[in-house]
Amino acid sequence: MARIDFACLCPASWRLAVPWGCPWPWPRPRPAALGLALAVGLLLLLAAAVPRRWAAPPRADRQYERYLARVEELKATDTGDAALSYGIVVDCGSSGSRVFVYFWPPHNGNPHDLLDIKQMRDESSRPVVKKIKPGISVVAATPERATPYMRPLLQFAAAHVPAKKHKETPLYILCTAGMRLLPERQQAAILEDLVTNVPLEFDFLFSKSHAEVISGKQEGVYAWIGINFVLGRFEHEDEEDAVVTVALGDQAESLVRKRTVGILDMGGASLQIAYEVPSSGAFSSPQQEEAAKSLLAEFNLGCDVQHTGHVYRVYVNTFLGFGGNFARQRYEELVLNQTYVHNHLHGQQTGLSPETPFLDPCLPVGLEDRVARGAQTLHVRGQGDWQTCTELLHPLLMGPNSSQASLVGAYKAPIDFSNSEFYGFSEFFYCTEDVLRLGGRYDAPTFTSAAQEYCRQSWAVLTQRFHNGLYSSHADQHRVKYQCFKSAWMYQVLHQGFRFPLDYPSLRTAQLVYDREVQWTLGAILYKTRFLPLRDLRPESVRQAHTSWLRLSFVYNHYLFFACILVVALAIVLYLLRLRRIHRRQLRSAQLDMLWLDEVVLLPPGQGDGL
Repeated sequence: MARIDFACLCPASWRLAVPWGCPWPWPRPRPAALGLALAVGLLLLLAAAVPRRWAAPPRADRQYERYLARVEELKATDTGDAALSYGIVVDCGSSGSRVFVYFWPPHNGNPHDLLDIKQMRDESSRPVVKKIKPGISVVAATPERATPYMRPLLQFAAAHVPAKKHKETPLYILCTAGMRLLPERQQAAILEDLVTNVPLEFDFLFSKSHAEVISGKQEGVYAWIGINFVLGRFEHEDEEDAVVTVALGDQAESLVRKRTVGILDMGGASLQIAYEVPSSGAFSSPQQEEAAKSLLAEFNLGCDVQHTGHVYRVYVNTFLGFGGNFARQRYEELVLNQTYVHNHLHGQQTGLSPETPFLDPCLPVGLEDRVARGAQTLHVRGQGDWQTCTELLHPLLMGPNSSQASLVGAYKAPIDFSNSEFYGFSEFFYCTEDVLRLGGRYDAPTFTSAAQEYCRQSWAVLTQRFHNGLYSSHADQHRVKYQCFKSAWMYQVLHQGFRFPLDYPSLRTAQLVYDREVQWTLGAILYKTRFLPLRDLRPESVRQAHTSWLRLSFVYNHYLFFACILVVALAIVLYLLRLRRIHRRQLRSAQLDMLWLDEVVLLPPGQGDGL
């Protein structure tokens, strides 16, 4: 049989598979198209793989970086680093004044990030802080002595801040409770002396707006800012932490960001609470709305007012007379008055002598004591009944007198107990840790059981345990004596006053945060210096825009990587399937052509002659 060999461009392996050679017309494969597809795929793979360095680091890496940052904070401040900036805050309190020196590196240029402010440490790695006594109110009658009073603190700060940095170091003198009690005229005279004379002796950045008497509300806001800053709750990049949905002003869209913590602080005389209010909500009456205006503070911690990522709405309230020691005084006055009235009505002698004492359920069993108010004296003996003690304390939640706020009736912004977190400081920590050794995560049933067990113990047993050193090193005789009362008072304030559920799992009592005491002055300087990063934003704008684009484009680059692989593989498979279909179609066509050629070329002899 004659063989017709058509020219063919198909692969050699396919050519050998066909006994008569390649079919005609075989389509010429397009290597340019295939190469282009492969090139595009490779470029996409490289684009997905290379920018991984701009993606957010894993959660474990971020936690490790935070740990390293906290370790670095404990080291001596490198005053030789010319890039560092400094700030000074003087806390003028009622019993004394303290100066705190802070520092921070240059801002990273991202308008969403706050300054990384830390407390300065000296060559021995000790915090740079100095306290003097008494409080600044001691110069109320002679305001010209305000600057000499402040001089030792400012000299101390000047000795630690590098001299070449003095002119650019802001100084803030903020006065609290002691100055609030003075008449406004005396307050103004003291501040005027400071504003006039301090710049004559020191080169710090200090103006009239840097010296003020702050309200209890401001102090509470600053404390809230400081705690949340140290805990990293203003860093919004970590999406794996607990979040909260925040409604800001009239914006149509809500903002989802990291959840902040609320703070509870009970001192000897007052009680304070501060927490974020994610949504404005509705008010039941105009009176409630008016009360809310004085207790809610909305502020922007960011350096750009156009960015709302750091706008916070915080509820802050201070309750005078609700501190642990003051509550005990109010309780003793209540018991004394009620006992005298009861004796008068029923002709009894309860508490008038040691032989017929008043049985106090809020004192340990067998403890004998006297309560004196003016000419009245009440003899008491501890009964150690914690449950009865809590019931007797409930009326005290109504307030010391009609002119002061009631803890029960005061306006309190709603708390989402299913998505919130609180830290309890001062008496909240002392009540749980010093004697009961339950500091940390608060559990109401466990605390109740331990408090009841403590109150049931005899005074002799408790004092023996104290002398044997079984309690915290911070515990003293006063703590051992009044622990039963204060634990009951804390319990009532928390669950009856602030309405915390008994099964609330997110309250921690603490004295330190990351092994350091956090002062409200840290929050104050964070707020006061919030606009300083603006000077670093302009030169960094191009780089930041580029970095932001990269983060946005490649935050999910690992998904893009696998998607590119699938696209390239699919393109190759589709191309090969198309070639196979064309090959089969042309193969059938070639078979028909071969049959026709065989009939034409191989006719028997003679048949062609008859035509």
